[in-house]
Amino acid sequence: MPKDKTPQIKDDELYEKLRDEGNSKQKAARIANAAARDGRSKVGKRGGKAGDYEDWTVPELKARAKEIGLSGYSKQNKKELIDSLRNS
Repeated sequence: MPKDKTPQIKDDELYEKLRDEGNSKQKAARIANAAARDGRSKVGKRGGKAGDYEDWTVPELKARAKEIGLSGYSKQNKKELIDSLRNS
């Protein structure tokens, strides 16, 4: 296995594309592995129900940050919170 290949990622090409688009490592890995397992078209049809973080209020963003265990979020503004959540 090449050194640059991550064993947990099943579709490296899709993973890198998703990361380039700004998705978090966790989200990109989850999508890439689901696509490798079920097929890209099936995963694309599934979709998600969560809204964009930009549509969330600051208290909602802070609650989400607390929920996933981020630190230092209490003094962040909305843009910083969104960046922290996306890159966690």
